[in-house]
Amino acid sequence: MQGKIIKGIAGFYYVHDGQGQVYECKAKGIFRNRREKPLVGDNVEFDMIDAVERSGNIRSLYARSNELLRPAVANVDQALILFAAREPAPNFGLLDRLLIMMEEQDVSCIVCFGKADLASGEQMEKCLAYCAGAGFPLLALSSRTGQGLAKLNRLLAGRTTVLAGPSGVGKSTLLNRLIPDAAAKTGEVSEKIKRGRHTTRHAEIFPMGEHTYLVDTPGFSSAEPAGVEAGELRQYFHEFAPYEGDCRFAGCVHINEPDCAVKEAVREGRIHRERYENYKALYEELKQKRRY
Repeated sequence: MQGKIIKGIAGFYYVHDGQGQVYECKAKGIFRNRREKPLVGDNVEFDMIDAVERSGNIRSLYARSNELLRPAVANVDQALILFAAREPAPNFGLLDRLLIMMEEQDVSCIVCFGKADLASGEQMEKCLAYCAGAGFPLLALSSRTGQGLAKLNRLLAGRTTVLAGPSGVGKSTLLNRLIPDAAAKTGEVSEKIKRGRHTTRHAEIFPMGEHTYLVDTPGFSSAEPAGVEAGELRQYFHEFAPYEGDCRFAGCVHINEPDCAVKEAVREGRIHRERYENYKALYEELKQKRRY
């Protein structure tokens, strides 16, 4: 039999057979011998042991199209990066890091700002403006009113999408709205620190429709672009690309160089200033990390 691992807990793997049934499986010892570990998202071949109890053994893994390190999940087509427009206020620095981390792993991104029903027009405009030039699909969402959900469903159709973002931004609430029988817990935002409590402890895949899956993940409080060098960072800020050939120096990193077309675009408002400032801060961080 064939299926997809949708959840893994304490050595058990829950395999969806594509026909609406889920089997609780163990991985054969051969995986330990090969030092292979099945991941959520793996397409597998498994033997059914008990049809009534729906139990089985995973016997082989199919080749992965990709493999994310964090969250640990395989065969992802895209990432839905969700931040709240307010409560909690968006951390744009973390947003940039998540975008870089996903792109570093060759995963395309959709950027969504949720809780649109709680945000003022000015707050939402600020959120959307931040990423407007970065080349990612952008959405304003409200799980309560349904704003933006029709467009989001079109972007998700036929793909496996990993849902990522910090705690408290409404990931579980959005999951419940998109897949009512997901029965995900929803977390309350702490009034004291305006930060969400973690409600998702492991990655889990929820089937949405034919060839359409949504992967819920634990909340991110940090993200490290582990494989990116300081000199490569500009490649992940796509709004810089139209100006790259216009700088005085080839290989300009757009920090201290004179006659820099990117810095000129920032001054003229063609590149978002706060995103550029976050680029500079991350550049210096990566530069210092390499030094030590």
